[in-house]
Amino acid sequence: MDVTTDAAAPWLIVGLGNPGPEYAGNRHNVGFMVADLLADRVGGRFKRAGRAQAQVLEGRIGPPGPLNRRVVLAKPMSYMNLSGGPVNALRDFYKVPVGHVVAVHDELDIDYGVLRLKLGGGDNGHNGLKSMTKAFGAEYHRVRFGIGRPPGRMQVADFVLKDFSSAERKELDYFLDRAADAVEALVIEGLERAQSTYNS
Repeated sequence: MDVTTDAAAPWLIVGLGNPGPEYAGNRHNVGFMVADLLADRVGGRFKRAGRAQAQVLEGRIGPPGPLNRRVVLAKPMSYMNLSGGPVNALRDFYKVPVGHVVAVHDELDIDYGVLRLKLGGGDNGHNGLKSMTKAFGAEYHRVRFGIGRPPGRMQVADFVLKDFSSAERKELDYFLDRAADAVEALVIEGLERAQSTYNS
């Protein structure tokens, strides 16, 4: 699998989540929330992709000149555990190297609102990542948005498919904004510089 990063190749930024209004505010849908915020910044609207089961938006981020990057924002519409198929179809269509794919997703093992950026690695039980890795390998970037562990004896599946609590929602906009900043920094400045700023 080609993991080289051609500087001229577009970046595919994938917000992971589940389609449908009943899931919109769930912790598991934080990737969709960040993708929507990035779409606002790019100044466009998501449209249904042709053959890929996803919503996409093409645009550019970064200052004018050599740091300006062509990006494809995507939200798979396949449900979380089948994300790999739509993402791989988009990757093929837009000719995106694996190293230019960025998955934005919820992360149980990180405290709420904390970010971690990395390249490659395991899926840590996350079904969206598992599906992507099965489709085209693990050497893509991840922007991991901490949601913390479920309280008491609550099952993980129940926790991730619940909306953020009222206390969490007070800070959610700030954390989403910071996550969108981190995605932009990763694409424009590279992983190491973005990690030094956002891996708190």
